[in-house]
Order: sequence, then structure tokens, then C-alpha cells
Amino acid sequence: MTTERANSNPADVVVITGAGGMGVAVARRVAAGSTIILADVDKPKLDVQAASLTASGYRVVGQVVDVCERGSVEELAARAQTHGRVAAVVHTAGASPVQAPVATILRVDLLGTARMLDAFADVIAPGGAGVFIASMAANMGSLDADLEQRLAATPTDQLLELPELAAATIGDPGTAYMISKRANQLRVRHESLRWGARGARVNSISPGVVATEMGAAELDGPYGDVMRAMVAGSGLGRVGTAEEVAAAVSFLLSCDASFITGTDLLVDGGAVASIGITRR
Repeated sequence: MTTERANSNPADVVVITGAGGMGVAVARRVAAGSTIILADVDKPKLDVQAASLTASGYRVVGQVVDVCERGSVEELAARAQTHGRVAAVVHTAGASPVQAPVATILRVDLLGTARMLDAFADVIAPGGAGVFIASMAANMGSLDADLEQRLAATPTDQLLELPELAAATIGDPGTAYMISKRANQLRVRHESLRWGARGARVNSISPGVVATEMGAAELDGPYGDVMRAMVAGSGLGRVGTAEEVAAAVSFLLSCDASFITGTDLLVDGGAVASIGITRR
């Protein structure tokens, strides 16, 4: 038994949100032989990546989607079903602190993830699996237990009404990102029961610093020095690649992970583990 998802059935559909480096790496790793529904809010970028995958022999359907909007996400889920059995959902779409202000990060990274979890809980096939990309940033702060419970369980349409999520309360994009990514982990855990009721699994992955366009922008941004120090102090001492994240996604989608659901996998080269540890 391999760690590859059983993907030889042409009736299987793999939904991937985010046509950036990570999303495309996931598509190339897990979706050979299946129909890929590749979704992104940026149509020009989506068209380029869909054409590249098609030229490489993949079967790709492009779909413009705004993950912040319930109707747009529900349309994505409905369209995916028309192409076959929705066997896998991989949500990589997001905005980082150097790319967006507080309100946008909360809408895309927090609300968008919740909307995807909701919509695909109703269409994922029995035996299917989902992977939602969070971030090692989720481990960089401390939230009280009451707020964590509300981030996990508040109905999606009311999520941004939580008083702790007011822009004036959060103050800066880095904090908004940390809270959003912690909420991603919590909501995946909470929603694993609903996915499980359909015979499906769902997990999150928290990447560290990865060599993608977004990762490069963060290294050039105001948090760059901190991030470089974390990389230098980590067990592996290097940035990761999109392909390494895709390999972790492949494992969590596979039958080798059949007893894993509702959990988060750190894929960060040991950066979080190294915090507070002095190298000998």
C-alpha cells in the first residue's frame, strides 16, 4: 500500500482552491487520473495554471470562486458534484500579512475556510478526505479557551461578529493571521465529526516558511527578519518547498492515513519545535 491517494478512477474529483505554488504542487502530486476542479479568485492566474496542468496531461476544470462568499463556495461544491465523485478537497487559498489588511485576512483566511468546510461537508464522498492549509503561525500566540471554543463552533455566518475579531481589537495583520490560522485548526477539528458522519476525513496542515510567491513576499516584509531567524534556528535550518507540503497532503488524503482525522500536521522543518531551545 502506498501513500498516494487511490486516484486511478476517472470519476473521482479533486477540488483544489488556490492556483498558487502550493495548490499547483498539490494538483501535480495527487490528481493524476482524476478531474481537478481548480478554483481561484484571480481568473488570469487561474487560466494560466489550468492551461499548464492541462498541457501536462491533467484533466482540469477552472472555476472562479470567492471563498468569502457563501454563494460562490456553494456553486463550487455543486459544480464539483456534476463532474463525479468528490473524493478530495484541498483548500490552499489564503492571504498573508504582507498581502492584505486585517479585515481581508479575516474574511479570506478565517471565514473562507469555514465556508469551504461547510459546503464540502455536504458533498464529500464516503471514503473521501479533505486537507485545509493553516500555518505554523497558529502556534505563535495564545488564545483563551473560551475564545477557542467560539472560533471552533460559532455558526459561519456569525463568525466575524465575534467581538475579539473587530479590526480595532486585533490591530495588525500579523495578529489577524495568527488568529485565523488557529481558528482553521480548531474548525477542522470541530467539523471532523460532521465530515465523519458522511464517512469522510478532514485534517489541516500547518506549513512553516515555504518557497512560494507568498513565502517570498513574507520574507521581504516586516516580519522577514523574525522568519529568517526561525528558519536558521530550526532543526532542518532551511525553508520548505511546495512539493514537500504536497507530499504531506498526499499522505493525509491516502488510505495510509485512514485512521487520522480532526488533527493538524506541522510541516515546518522543526521551526516551532525549536522555539526556546538553544542549539548546542
